[in-house]
Parts: sequence; structure tokens; C-alpha cells
Amino acid sequence: MSTEINTYTVSIYTENNIGLLNRISAIFQRRHINIESINTSVSEIENVSKWTIVVNISEEQIKKIIGQIEKQVEVIKAFYHRDDETIYQESCLFKLKSNLLFDERQIQNIIKESNARIVTVNKEFFVIEKSGRKEEVELLYRELSPFGIMQFTRSGRIAVTKEEMKITQMLQQAFQH
Repeated sequence: MSTEINTYTVSIYTENNIGLLNRISAIFQRRHINIESINTSVSEIENVSKWTIVVNISEEQIKKIIGQIEKQVEVIKAFYHRDDETIYQESCLFKLKSNLLFDERQIQNIIKESNARIVTVNKEFFVIEKSGRKEEVELLYRELSPFGIMQFTRSGRIAVTKEEMKITQMLQQAFQH
């Protein structure tokens, strides 16, 4: 088992219970592991939430953590995957002063070249949305920074695996028992 540090996407399927976030984050905290991003949403199965957590650790560490996560009563199943085993994206929003959109031709080129889209425009500001890899989001941030970003927010990673996981069948079987 490798002690080499890699980026892992942890997918956790859970019942939706209060307090679970604290217990799961405590598993990482106890081991002094920083969570790069965390996202929770509905999953493909009714009443089952899917958590996506990104961490940079060794495979040895991630295996222990998955074991600890699966001990939580509300956790149905947890998985981990390397970046090359997943398809993943992040989303972000940039808020900038409206005059830039009309006075700075370069802004329109940056938006177009980055495949971002304008979500809203009013007299005071406009908002750009960008989905993509972390590197793409960071590049757009660097390009827009000199113009003055009023607000910026980025989501956590969302991901699906490249291989078929048959998670629906697994979870349906888990709920039937």
C-alpha cells in the first residue's frame, strides 16, 4: 500500500441525519487531514444523500478513513477514487461592476474564451458563472482579478465515477435488509 500523497474523491451515501456532518468531519480532524472541498446533495436514490469530499492523503490513510466513515450508523456505503477514475467539476460565481462589461472589451473576451456565461446584469453589477476543473476556475479568477472582483464563491467538487458502480442496486439491496 502506497504512502504517496494523492488527491482522492470520497463518495459517501447516507441517510439524511442531523449531526452527521460534525461526526464525519471529526474523522478527518482527528487525523489532522484538511478537507479540500465538501459537497452534499440528493443522490439517484430517494431519501439518500451523496457527499463528495476531496482530500490529499495517502492510500493507507484513505482506507482507514473509509472504514471509520462506514462505522457511522447513517452511512450506507463509502467509496474513494483517484482523479483519473472520476469525472468531476466545480462551479463558481463572480460578481463584477457592470461598467466593466461595457467599457472593458477584454472582459467579454475573457468570458468567451473561458466558456463562462453571464447569469445576470443590472446597473450596478453583473454575475458570471463558470463550471469546470479547479484549474480552469483558478485561471478565470486570475484573469478577472485585475478588474476588481466584488464577490466570488466556488462550490465543492461534484463527481461521478468513470466505471459503472451499480450503486443504485447496492443501495436498494441495503434498504431491503
